Amino acid sequence: MRTLYPTIEPYREHRLAVDAVHTLHVEECGAVDGIPVVFLHGGPGAGVSPTHRRFFDPARYRIVLIDQRGSGRSTPFGELRDNTTAHLVADIETVREHLGIERWLVFGGSWGSTLALAYAQAHPERATGVIVRGVYLGRAEENRWFNEADGGARWIFPERWARYEAHIPEGERGELIAAYWQRLDSPDQDVAIAAAQAWLGWEDHAATLVHDVEARSHADPLATLAKARIEAHYFRHHAFLEHGQLLQGVDRIRHLPAVIVQGRYDIICPARSAWDLASAWPEAQLEMVLSGHGATEPATADALVRATDAFADRIAGPVRA
Repeated sequence: MRTLYPTIEPYREHRLAVDAVHTLHVEECGAVDGIPVVFLHGGPGAGVSPTHRRFFDPARYRIVLIDQRGSGRSTPFGELRDNTTAHLVADIETVREHLGIERWLVFGGSWGSTLALAYAQAHPERATGVIVRGVYLGRAEENRWFNEADGGARWIFPERWARYEAHIPEGERGELIAAYWQRLDSPDQDVAIAAAQAWLGWEDHAATLVHDVEARSHADPLATLAKARIEAHYFRHHAFLEHGQLLQGVDRIRHLPAVIVQGRYDIICPARSAWDLASAWPEAQLEMVLSGHGATEPATADALVRATDAFADRIAGPVRA
């Protein structure tokens, strides 16, 4: 099985103001004259990490990573003003223009898959291909699956669900996303942080096929609050997309080479969404792997590295021994 490429450092970092409020952190890694690829992180609100650079051969790729609005090292941290899917799509295009890149491979996982599809469909002439992992299409039923009491995830992780649900009084549990949002948006910081820790306590440790159901996060409370607020902001607005928009828009990108990598036992973004996307896009290559949601689980990392290597072979020819 393929593993991630070795750790690398950026060769250039940017602070890019995209409007009067938001300034993005952008980094470039790998080969200055390599095949351009943009990495779109999950969350929403998670930010990029050094691991994200390692899905691409640094000798062949010019790797661009963007902290989305309110995320990671972009500022203001946790900001929700002018923070929608349309804004993020426009930001990706602003980054491309700023870096002087004509076209690039679009790569995203989890929420990043949503954004990758939305961007490629808005700007198909700027994409050379699409690689997505852990597919999330922004549909209400996907949000309900993982975050509401009538969803299915609670049947898989009952121990964690009990803690997530217990944070909300019984009378408000019919709409948990809305109930959590009320607390995440509270002017009382203690109330908001407690809700954020319960929200991400449910999500963060459900990402891998094998995990400790009792594990708890020790992340910085304010960072936890920022991520939870951005997630709930997007979920309560159904990712600022029309229902089925990303499936209906496949015709705009079906000419592009595409790989869909999906963990068979992904509980956060279940396999149905990847199947629906592949059914609408039969030209894309769907690879179901024996893993959960995490991008670095062995089977998922193997499939993603094989996909990026194959794309590089297609563009520049295979590496010679």
